[in-house]
Amino acid sequence: MKYQIGDEIIVLHSNEEGRVVDIMNDKMVMIEVRGVKFPAYMDQIDFPYFYRFSKKKVVEVPKKAKVFVDSIPAEKPLPNAIKVSEGVWLALIPKFSLDDFNDEVVESLKVYLVNKTDKGYQFTYDQQFLGQSNFALQNQVMPFHDFYLHDIQFEDVNDSPSFHIDFSLLVPEKKKAEHFETAVKIKPKQLFQRIEQMKDNNEPTVSYKLFDDYPEKAFEEDKFEMSSLVAKGYKVYQASQIRQNLEPARSVIDLHIEKLNNNWEQLSNFEIITIQLKEFEKWYDLAVAHRQASLIVIHGVGKGKLKDEIHDILKTKREVKSFVNQYDGRFGYGATEIFFNY
Repeated sequence: MKYQIGDEIIVLHSNEEGRVVDIMNDKMVMIEVRGVKFPAYMDQIDFPYFYRFSKKKVVEVPKKAKVFVDSIPAEKPLPNAIKVSEGVWLALIPKFSLDDFNDEVVESLKVYLVNKTDKGYQFTYDQQFLGQSNFALQNQVMPFHDFYLHDIQFEDVNDSPSFHIDFSLLVPEKKKAEHFETAVKIKPKQLFQRIEQMKDNNEPTVSYKLFDDYPEKAFEEDKFEMSSLVAKGYKVYQASQIRQNLEPARSVIDLHIEKLNNNWEQLSNFEIITIQLKEFEKWYDLAVAHRQASLIVIHGVGKGKLKDEIHDILKTKREVKSFVNQYDGRFGYGATEIFFNY
């Protein structure tokens, strides 16, 4: 290994000096330059003494005082010192090792919160496996800074990791939301593909954008005067009593098309799955409105198209704590049970 932890280095494209703080694999190291840590390929850095003594001398020109970016007055910044807002990201940095057959394998994933905006944030972070919390943290990330969160063993990726983060501004703004919650749910197969793409493209991380701009505050709409509608005979319900006026929910719904449409044999596959998904959305919304603890959806086995569509929808729902498609004596593998968290 050319470098060791603690070695002094120089970044070739900027001539900035720093040091090695971690060995990630046989091609990448984590370096620290001017207090900022970031990954770099080994061909992007060199030992400072080698750089100093291997550079050829050039024809001397009148010397000018060396100017650094941080010494330039704020009102006259250099063009390459201007920081462009590119949103907030969740970045995964694979740490590689060699197995018994000398093949490169991923050992773990370093998880970073990358703030590429000019605002600082207070955040609450919760990483989960199969809906169960694995690692939680509350902290702050400064403008244009990266924040190391923790490591995940790569073998645990098969447990469908999800990352839940609740942001709030360090400096509150009148027109900005009090907090903003977002989540990233990762499918193991997709992550494996992203890592291969990262290697092919010679990129340092697998990144997921959390948001571009911190959202505006959602202003409440003006209250609507209901008395005139009541006088005309319309029924007006209190919001607190809305559940009393909803259609009753179901704990089990069957989406087999023959239960939903008498003329199903004349329908195309697209028409069939459209009817099934519409029925699913109806009973899902009623289950949430009635704040049910769980819901069983019978989708059958078949080719798995309906099941996959339902699972993709569930991954986008905030109130879904977890869901499972496992063998059941009543439905075999043809049903998914959904667990809610309000």
